[in-house]
Amino acid sequence: MTTALGLLLVVLAGLGTGTIAWPMKMMKRFRFEHYWFVAMLAGLVLIPWIVVLSSVSRPFAAYGQVPWPTLVKSNLFGIGWGIANVLYGVSVVRIGAALTGAILTGLGIAVGVTLPMLYKASGLFRDAPGLGSPAGLAVMAGLVVMLAGVVIVSMAGFGRERAMAGSPAAPARSSRGFLGSLVMCAAAGVLSAGSSFSFIYSQGPIVEAMKARGAGDLAANMAVWAAALSGGALVNVLYPAWIMTRDRSWALLKSGGRDLVLAAALGAQFILSVNLLGRGMVLLGALGASIGFGIQQAMQLLGNQAVGFLSGEWHGVRGTPLRQMIASLAVILAAVAIMAYGKALTP
Repeated sequence: MTTALGLLLVVLAGLGTGTIAWPMKMMKRFRFEHYWFVAMLAGLVLIPWIVVLSSVSRPFAAYGQVPWPTLVKSNLFGIGWGIANVLYGVSVVRIGAALTGAILTGLGIAVGVTLPMLYKASGLFRDAPGLGSPAGLAVMAGLVVMLAGVVIVSMAGFGRERAMAGSPAAPARSSRGFLGSLVMCAAAGVLSAGSSFSFIYSQGPIVEAMKARGAGDLAANMAVWAAALSGGALVNVLYPAWIMTRDRSWALLKSGGRDLVLAAALGAQFILSVNLLGRGMVLLGALGASIGFGIQQAMQLLGNQAVGFLSGEWHGVRGTPLRQMIASLAVILAAVAIMAYGKALTP
């Protein structure tokens, strides 16, 4: 039951992070900098710290018991993820949710699945089997299959781009702009695993310190994200604030109305999803850092495609690109099954 619950939570986490682009598609007035500022302020600062401050007795004293190198390391990972997060938001606007999600996921998953088995994380993740173990080999096999799925979905994305090139509904993009957006996606992909790393490499000491002060599992889990993603929060809040200051567009926030609510919902959905991921990885045991992240990323990719389809990114696209997209989803689901099997091989 513990394993089943862990799998369910990481699946829900992936679908949650994969569909956070939906509010962006519904906004009428806010530009990127406005909704990103509101979403990240709510999701990375207000919600997690309200939970921690209201659920843990003297939380900052508990943080003081955590070795400072642990907090520094987790926040460096968080800053890397924060940069990836900003690049993701920009890329969704420029090249769409489907293609952005495919490229980001492919690179991020390769790093996020492999590293915890090479450089062991904190807490129970210290006992993760190595790459050469039966469980490790199964997870790597799932990774290879998943990367094949990502390649296919990327081919479908390029086919969609070519099919829509002459459409009046297609956004005007130069080849140079499109290639520049792909470079941003690649950088975001490499850095995107930082969110998982900020949690798994710091959760052991932080959870122990919080539980010593009476915190429950959920509050202790939130306390990890609140501290570990502080650096990422700084990046994600300051960058759009700088743009609004440069363009003198702060006043637009006051008249946001519906867009303001949608942006806050985006942030709430994100922090809820990453909390589900953290809890799910812990429930999956020593190998949870790798397979939890792998499955979450697979589900995130499926969520990206769902947003792309429902928002009309694939309207009028038929033939090979559509068949490739459907085939890629089947391959990705097969990869999830292989990774889940790796959990069964864990000693």
